Amino acid sequence: VQLQASGGGLAEAGGSLRLSCAASGRTFSYYAMGWFRQVPGKEREFVAAISPGGSRRDYANSVKGRFTISRDNAENEVYLQMNSLKPEDTAVYYCAGKREISGVVLVTQDRYDCWGQGTLVTVSS
Repeated sequence: VQLQASGGGLAEAGGSLRLSCAASGRTFSYYAMGWFRQVPGKEREFVAAISPGGSRRDYANSVKGRFTISRDNAENEVYLQMNSLKPEDTAVYYCAGKREISGVVLVTQDRYDCWGQGTLVTVSS
């Protein structure tokens, strides 16, 4: 599956953005999906993940209660709703996917084998 992330941009602290990741192919519903982010000079870090059917989700502690991952398998898309944004959320955000059995969420980047191109999120203070 090929992934295309979008929705990044500039937001003020306390504001919201919604990222989207569109997937090609007819097997998207079999893919565990995740969002990661990277600041220049730092390691890419886990943000959120969702199981193939959407029944299970997991979040990094830094975004729990503020970000929500969801998916629409009919539309071949996964989303990241980001609320109460902070300047430290500024990063390039990447979506990732891996074909997995039902109910699996993947929180480490080395488990994923499909990556989108990244979308920049900038949060001003």
